[in-house]
Amino acid sequence: MKEKITGYFDKLSPFFDKLGNNAYLKSISGAMMGTLGPILIGSIAVLLLVLPNSLPALSFLAGFANVFSKLNQITIGSMAVYVVVLMAYHLVKNLRPSEDGISAAIIALLSFFIITPLGTTTDEVSAIPATWLSAQGVFSAMIVGLVSGRVYIWLKDKGWTIKMPAGVPPMVTKVFESILPTVLISVLFIVLNSLFEATSFGNMHQFVYSIIQEPLQGIGGSISAVILISLIQQVLWFFGIHGTNVVMPIVQALWMAMDVENLNAVAAGQTPPNITGYAFFMIITWSGMGLGLALLMLQAKSKQYRETGKVAIVPALFGITEPLIFGTPLVLNFKLAVPFITNNSIALILAYVLTRFGFVARFTGVTAIFGLPIGFHAAVQGKLSIIILQLFIQLILSPILWYPWFKKLDKETYQLEQAALKEKV
Repeated sequence: MKEKITGYFDKLSPFFDKLGNNAYLKSISGAMMGTLGPILIGSIAVLLLVLPNSLPALSFLAGFANVFSKLNQITIGSMAVYVVVLMAYHLVKNLRPSEDGISAAIIALLSFFIITPLGTTTDEVSAIPATWLSAQGVFSAMIVGLVSGRVYIWLKDKGWTIKMPAGVPPMVTKVFESILPTVLISVLFIVLNSLFEATSFGNMHQFVYSIIQEPLQGIGGSISAVILISLIQQVLWFFGIHGTNVVMPIVQALWMAMDVENLNAVAAGQTPPNITGYAFFMIITWSGMGLGLALLMLQAKSKQYRETGKVAIVPALFGITEPLIFGTPLVLNFKLAVPFITNNSIALILAYVLTRFGFVARFTGVTAIFGLPIGFHAAVQGKLSIIILQLFIQLILSPILWYPWFKKLDKETYQLEQAALKEKV
């Protein structure tokens, strides 16, 4: 049975490898990861904005409220702008590494602004409303970035560029080569914008948000979808396929948009609307629940697992579990398959229930920083209950979930070690 299952996934492995290396998925993942810097700055600004309300000792921060609000607006409040630029850039570099991704990124930004409706201030000054620059505009930014980037590559492949003589400096040549693609792609989005203006939606942003983004958040942000993603990710990891690279690009943009909604709500003094999200998933599944296994290994009877535990414990305290995954190993280890595949999902269900009934605060959406040690990794949410939850999951729940499976394996390994020693004697 094991051989059949392994053989089946061996056949599927090339497909998943190809999926993980797909230029469009890699571009989505790269673009979303590229926004983490600005989002982190904005997240810190939001925390500093709201902390004076709960901690009187930090009341002096209220004097910098305007600075924090501005930082929030130009980072989290402008997430879609970063996404559209990075999306086009990464797609061009993934499809044609020799091409100029910067030119495509600028064209994508121009196209994004073309489809974004203008508003007016109270002084009758034209302005771009912040509505579509933030979380609500993320999916339309993704579409614009991917479409403009792909059309840019297509135009370059067709040779639809202005050719310059050989003696012209490369910098000048690049500028002229991008002129015709800029004009043609701009015309494309001008036409699209006119078509959407003629509909009841009024603009492309509203159409994408209403028809695509909002329904997807309702489905993909549900706890059942989060658990499904977790299970798929761990099954792929079990069979030696990088599950995170395969599934995360599909949901990362959706979950990060939900985090931005939470951060905007916190900045406005409101309760975060979403329980789940990217921060929720990353903090709850931190280290893949591997720390509990490393702790058990330190007390193992078998020398093999005691030594593995000594090597794995320090990295595991910082959320790095490759020594466990490949040193135990967990890959294709059917004796530890059940906890390896299901532990994350159990933790996610527990966290959701505790949050749903108010025992744990809702996540503010602050981006979790990889490499921070246990506890500190959750502290970025600014809530003591979330820190306690992570400590409980990693130090208590995780060892309990691993214990019966690892205890049996450790006993078998110890007996084999003793038999080997007797043979030597």
